[in-house]
Amino acid sequence: MAVEIKSKRAVVSKPPYELYMAFADMRNLVRFLPEDKKADVSADYDSIHAVVQGFNIGVKVSDRVPYSKIGFEDDEAPFHFSLTLHFDAASDPYKTDFGIVLDADLNFMMKALLGSKIKDALDKAVDAMVAMSEGRMPEGVDPSMYPEGFDPSKSGLWS
Repeated sequence: MAVEIKSKRAVVSKPPYELYMAFADMRNLVRFLPEDKKADVSADYDSIHAVVQGFNIGVKVSDRVPYSKIGFEDDEAPFHFSLTLHFDAASDPYKTDFGIVLDADLNFMMKALLGSKIKDALDKAVDAMVAMSEGRMPEGVDPSMYPEGFDPSKSGLWS
């Protein structure tokens, strides 16, 4: 059963082109991971693969619309899903109205068990983008996992 889950929307303190460029290259995501998480992750421009709790999970870029949206889809995941990041212009040209949409093939039981947890995770990802764009560490992230003096706004995600 196809399920669509939308995150909340929030204004990120970076212009759409910066956010788009950060996510257009999957290697950028690996650079942001804590050192102890990088060993089981590999990426190239179009895809990222990881071993998570014994499962091989991959995601590949399925669609790029410059400075507006990037679509991703599963690549060797336990179930089919697609994820779209939306980078919409905000009233301030140096900010972005950001949101995430997940489409997943979940049976009724999986939807009942995971639906609200997935929504919460998407919302937390949006909150993390806002925090990092403002130079704050996202809520729930342990700063000790990163090098001393780590600045989330200069994490490499934006460059």
